[in-house]
Amino acid sequence: MTTTSKVITAAAAAALVPDRGVVGASGFVGARVAEALWVALEERWKAEAHPGGLTLLFCAGIGDGKGRGLNHLAHDGLVDRIIGGHVGLTPALGKRILAGEIAFYNFPQGVISQMLRDVAAGLSGTLHHVGLGTYVDPRVSGGKANARCTDDLVILQEIHGEEYLYFRAPRRIDVAFIRGTTADEKGNLTLEDEALFLEHLPMAMAAHNTGGKVVAQVKRVA
Repeated sequence: MTTTSKVITAAAAAALVPDRGVVGASGFVGARVAEALWVALEERWKAEAHPGGLTLLFCAGIGDGKGRGLNHLAHDGLVDRIIGGHVGLTPALGKRILAGEIAFYNFPQGVISQMLRDVAAGLSGTLHHVGLGTYVDPRVSGGKANARCTDDLVILQEIHGEEYLYFRAPRRIDVAFIRGTTADEKGNLTLEDEALFLEHLPMAMAAHNTGGKVVAQVKRVA
């Protein structure tokens, strides 16, 4: 039996990202970060001015506080919206958020991690008590970090007399960039040299189950 290899270049992976698409990013600081894929996406933008108007979805800070990780995406028009738990390690994106150039919905990291599982399960969002009475509560700001955030992504719900927050999720993740250690040509992935497991599996499941693509940067192909 012959098997078509799923191994592609970083440039080919970057070419999978559509204009106005939702891109899932996984990693924490520098751990499990698909650096080569973010570089390739930046290089495509510089060469083509595409893809543009992206929405980034991630749980934790992905960068080194300087130029690595998601800092590669801080170009005018490349990113339109961010749903994330932390941007302190991506100062290049942070400057654009503060300038009102990128809408930033700042949600709790754990809520976004659960949201990925819910998206993978075909749900349209996540119901949780986390965030009640904080800036995430729509009675405060609904997690909106700047005036560019015009959509209400957090809704107050009452169930059996108890208050909850409903976090609306993207209905589709077009491409998810993750990182592993070893892959085979069918796309199976192992993580033996990775420091953390993080949300790679639910991120991949959310992208796959909504019709998107999952791309993993790896050390070696077996």
